[in-house]
Formats: sequence, C-alpha cells, structure tokens
Amino acid sequence: MPDRDRVVVSNTTPIIALALIKNLDLLQRLYGEVVIPPAVHEEISAGGAGRVGVIELRDASYIKMGALSDPDRAALISDLDRGEAEVIALAQELDADLVIIDERLARWHARRLGLNVTGVLGVLLKAKDRGFVKEVKPLIDDLRRGGIWLSDELVSETLRIAAEQE
Repeated sequence: MPDRDRVVVSNTTPIIALALIKNLDLLQRLYGEVVIPPAVHEEISAGGAGRVGVIELRDASYIKMGALSDPDRAALISDLDRGEAEVIALAQELDADLVIIDERLARWHARRLGLNVTGVLGVLLKAKDRGFVKEVKPLIDDLRRGGIWLSDELVSETLRIAAEQE
C-alpha cells in the first residue's frame, strides 16, 4: 500500500533513472503521488520525446507539477542547479515528508534544512522491502549500463542492506 498521506518531491535524476530501467511506476506504488517543480519538468522534457523519461513523465499521472509560491527561495541555494534548488524550495514550502534526490551537494543542503532524503537506490531498497522487486542488483547493473553513475562504495552498501552481497 502506497504512503498516500506523505508529500514526496523528486528531482530529475531519480525519475530519469527509474524510467531508464522501466520502473518509474515504483514511485506510484510506493508513494501514491510525487510532486516535481517546474525546473525538473523542464529538465526532463529538454531535448524532446526521444530522451529517456520524457514519454514516461507525460504518461505518469501520479507525478504532479507543483508551482513554487516563492520562486526566489530557490535562488537562495546558489551552488545547485535550478532543478535541485527548486526541489528543495518546493519541499520546504509543502513541508514534504521526503525528497528524492541523488546529487551529493543537494542532499547535503536538503538535510541541513531538515528534510528527509532518499535517492534512487533508496527507492529500489524500499521497493524490494515491499516486495515490488525481487532483487536490486540487476536494476543497479541496468542503471550503470544506462549511464547512471553510482559509486562502488554506494553500490556495495546498497547491496549489503539488500542482503545481496557478492
């Protein structure tokens, strides 16, 4: 059962990564609905329909665009790209329960501001825990083959938590 009463805000990379491995629907299955700010929508849509995530985002009715009531708030985090900054600002405005973001500096800022953070690997671990996927290792392998950079350290820790160590 999804955590429908939770407010979840996502950045670009987790959506593209999950679309790449044909598991974007895990967001709906785990959280019910996910909110993205306008900059994330623009980042995913850039380059047209041939890019990974564009069609999947268009077809994902459970991913909603949330407008920032104070767009200048995102400019306060000047060392992040616009999408990451808007994710954090929107999460603050909505008093989000969870932010899905992978970039290290953005995660640091989000935590510093008191937000709960996970990334695409955290989503995969939760999906395994809920029985939505059998193993995370093949999905991690697919992410890496698809061009998603994941440190060996992070992968090892994820596989340890998933009890899939080699």
